[in-house]
Amino acid sequence: MKVTVCYFASVREAMGTGTEVLDTQAPTLAALRAELVARGGAGADALAPGRAVRMALDQVMRPESAVLTAGCEVAFFPPVTGG
Repeated sequence: MKVTVCYFASVREAMGTGTEVLDTQAPTLAALRAELVARGGAGADALAPGRAVRMALDQVMRPESAVLTAGCEVAFFPPVTGG
């Protein structure tokens, strides 16, 4: 299935792009994240397990267990702090 993946802030910098459309069989956010890490490179470090990364599915914050659907939008970004 095709999904649109958006990257923000330091994750965008590491991935080298703000948005990409991926063809994936990942059933969940966690599986998609693992798929992206498996590609290697700087993006893999930004999304690696143990790294603080927030995820949204169709513009709603979701847990890693959230199920992906064809045409959905996934966003990855670091936690934001206020000041």
